[in-house]
Amino acid sequence: MNPAPDEGTYQLNNVSVTFAQTPVLSDVSFEIEAGEVLAIVGPSGAGKTTLLRLLNGMVGPSQGSVCHDRANLQSLSTSQLRRVRARIGFVHQSHNLIPNLRVVQNVVAGKLGQRGFLKSARSMIRPHSGDQAGVHALLERVGIPEKLFERTDKLSGGQTQRVALARALFQEPKVLLADEPVAAVDPARARDLIRLMVDLAREDNLTLVACMHDLSLAREFFPRMIGLRAGRVAFDTQTDEISEEVFDELYSLAAR
Repeated sequence: MNPAPDEGTYQLNNVSVTFAQTPVLSDVSFEIEAGEVLAIVGPSGAGKTTLLRLLNGMVGPSQGSVCHDRANLQSLSTSQLRRVRARIGFVHQSHNLIPNLRVVQNVVAGKLGQRGFLKSARSMIRPHSGDQAGVHALLERVGIPEKLFERTDKLSGGQTQRVALARALFQEPKVLLADEPVAAVDPARARDLIRLMVDLAREDNLTLVACMHDLSLAREFFPRMIGLRAGRVAFDTQTDEISEEVFDELYSLAAR
């Protein structure tokens, strides 16, 4: 089941995040439309991962508001927030897969937030035929259907990332967040994986927000970029309008 056309929006209003009296994000404001595809770029320590965690509801702002589909995430109850997060897929840089389980078991774990722990645990131990069919269909979409019963620790880095993507899609999300999704993959496979992620998001009308280290890939596949520097938005514009000088400034100033 695909998200409704108007699901997957965000509004961040003057958001700041402070950890142990250290500012991580400062006065961040922007909007994301449903089905939009954008990249967050910037040097290490700029606050990119914290920004993704804000969008996922894993972190709350110290000041300002984060609204998702017009609901202020900070005003939701624990159960309401859990339901929201269950429809937000997250592809982690470290994959967060269980290495000694089979691929089908790891993908089924994507619905942990929707089914509850006990039901999900039963499904992971012995996935029923419906889940197996759904997982196989997703593995076909990401290009590794033959790996359904393979142990995850036997896969290559690129295959592991495809399993992580399939797990996120198994949630039937309306938003897909990706934190440096190809940082551990060689350049040729990285390009294929980013193309796949963007294509799948567009096919399913998902909002896709990815933190990207590789500027060339970000420029090739993401029509909009938000640049972060020292926790602040340095630019937020269409990718084809960003000059080399702007990119140089984003990174050179951060290094001073």
